[in-house]
Amino acid sequence: MKSLRLLAAFAALIVSASAADIKMESAFNGKDLTGWQNAQNNEFWKVVDGVLVGENNAAKKGNMLYTEKAYADAVIECEVRFSGNIDSGIMMRKDAKGKKDIQMQIGVSRSLKKDMTCSIYAPVGKIGYPESGQCKKLEQLWKKDAWNKVRYQAKGDTYTVWLNGEQVVEYVDASCPAAYAIGLQIHPGVEMKVEYRNITIGEIK
Repeated sequence: MKSLRLLAAFAALIVSASAADIKMESAFNGKDLTGWQNAQNNEFWKVVDGVLVGENNAAKKGNMLYTEKAYADAVIECEVRFSGNIDSGIMMRKDAKGKKDIQMQIGVSRSLKKDMTCSIYAPVGKIGYPESGQCKKLEQLWKKDAWNKVRYQAKGDTYTVWLNGEQVVEYVDASCPAAYAIGLQIHPGVEMKVEYRNITIGEIK
């Protein structure tokens, strides 16, 4: 049993090391929304003291903030902080019709009514949270009401998530092969505030 645990730890170390080899570039300058679509007069997103803050409006409308650049095989890394029952997420790729994507959840699922942070929300039959894409270590690793480092990678048909340096999800799904902009979500219908900082993106070539 001990040897199996050591082998698993070694495998996780190799995956993390290979991910670290990707050249990461800043996607947020800490001053404004340069590099993101619909940056002018965007009421949902603002920069406060070097932090990207997303909030819905009085009507609880949602919003998607997308990068100007599209990505296929890529990884996004950032720090995120929130309090309460928010519903946000990071979107990558699209299906052939450009309608569905693979999301890494941040916050509470509207359908499951529980915190599904770092779990994958994907078009499996009806869109939902596939068992193999669920983060099982959230309670152990997530620092409540504090900054947490997340890393979300799409490579081929495999989606991998790290939380505070530890791999927590590896999910396989070939339904969204198309390159697309990476998006940050403000879910409609819920009063919420989410904060992101130190956002970097790396293309896997």
